[in-house]
Amino acid sequence: MARATHPSNLELQALSVLWHEGPSTVTAVLEKLPDGKDRAYTTVLSVLQSLERKKLVKRTRDGRAHVYEPAFSKDAIVRRASHDFLTNAFGGRLGEAILALLSAGTLTPDEKTNIERELKRHKAMAAKKTAKKAAAKTAKKAAKKAPAKKAAVKKAAPAKKAPAKKAAAKPAKKAAKKAPAKKAAKKAAKSAKKAAKKVAKKTVAKKAAKKAAPAKKAAPAKKAAPAKKAAPAKKAAKSAKKAAPAKKPAKKAAKKAVK
Repeated sequence: MARATHPSNLELQALSVLWHEGPSTVTAVLEKLPDGKDRAYTTVLSVLQSLERKKLVKRTRDGRAHVYEPAFSKDAIVRRASHDFLTNAFGGRLGEAILALLSAGTLTPDEKTNIERELKRHKAMAAKKTAKKAAAKTAKKAAKKAPAKKAAVKKAAPAKKAPAKKAAAKPAKKAAKKAPAKKAAKKAAKSAKKAAKKVAKKTVAKKAAKKAAPAKKAAPAKKAAPAKKAAPAKKAAKSAKKAAPAKKPAKKAAKKAVK
């Protein structure tokens, strides 16, 4: 809601009529002004037009007549006006202002009950304020003590780190248990590779032995080969024997020549 502009004294009187009587015409406001002074119709009309320019009232038409109604509640306007009055006339001292207002006239029974009700509400509000102040003080004291507790907690924090170390030691133990298993797996892999190599060597040796077996059988044939070579020598011996008788006639011929 926009802030209401502060009205003048006569404008406040016109507004008070509209607050109590409701939407009214210029003639009705003129008749009900609180001070009861004789004023012209045009004077009240100009007052209401000023309030309309300040946007404190709204104007509507009812036939030929113009009807005015307040744009703001009484509390919104009077609160500011009473604050200014209390500050300017009494220096902000509420007790003095109340006493001055009470001495200005007499109160009706309804007004007295309303005032008593307002005083009780004022006392309750004052009690709430004191309770809030006390709560704020205790909160401040607790806030001051809180850093000391935090410091104590921080000093005790290393004790809490010990379980963390134990928790870290557990995975290390598990890793240590897994390490021999990895080593055993590596050893098994190496032994498997060695066994595979031995098997491969044996298979290669067997294949080589199979290939070399026919060569061994052919070896006796090679030994028999010199026998084949010796065969011609035997033939030569036979031819020599055959040639031997030819030598004897030669000897006989030589003996005959000697004779």
